Amino acid sequence: MIEPDHLVLATRDLDLGTAWLEQRLGVALAAGGRHSRMGTHNRLLHLGDDFYLELIAIDPQAQAPGRPRWFELDRREALPAGLPRLVHWVARSDDILRDAAASTEALGDILPMERGDYRWRITVPPDGHLPGNGLVPTLIQWEVPIHPAANLPDAGCRLMKLEGFHPQPVRIRTALTSLGLASRLDLHACAADEAPQLVAYIRTPEGLVELD
Repeated sequence: MIEPDHLVLATRDLDLGTAWLEQRLGVALAAGGRHSRMGTHNRLLHLGDDFYLELIAIDPQAQAPGRPRWFELDRREALPAGLPRLVHWVARSDDILRDAAASTEALGDILPMERGDYRWRITVPPDGHLPGNGLVPTLIQWEVPIHPAANLPDAGCRLMKLEGFHPQPVRIRTALTSLGLASRLDLHACAADEAPQLVAYIRTPEGLVELD
């Protein structure tokens, strides 16, 4: 069984990215933590009982990992410091070995991770790239009894729709179908010279907000 787990927004500077995103959404982000194995840190936003938004950046106080960081963060240094980008989504698996093997898109190695009291396994390509240019989700299997979203304050935000644009939609749809997630992404074709893109529509207390 695979279900959407969280959205991933990348930013070059976590504090500046947080300030921008809080102003955009009209709500405060919750504290996250550090991922020592990847040299990153994050902040979080509850989007449901088992779904959340993650804002992630390279942690300037951490040692560089001995491998490329996840979510293409090593390529995000050119991002404006205060302008996050929606780059990816993550789906929750109850058998990550089985589901990663079933994917028609290579999802990478299955690595153990931790942040504070949380433990999980997650797929990470060796070079840190985003599967399907970000439209095919990374898989995660939580090894804790309570999903992290359940411990986040509810700021009244919910994901209403996740939309994707890709010049090879058949390839992306095939990969999503292999994971049982074809209905979870509203997928569209774009021109061959256009960059693939994810767009999330978030209902907030102040109205609908589009993140891309």
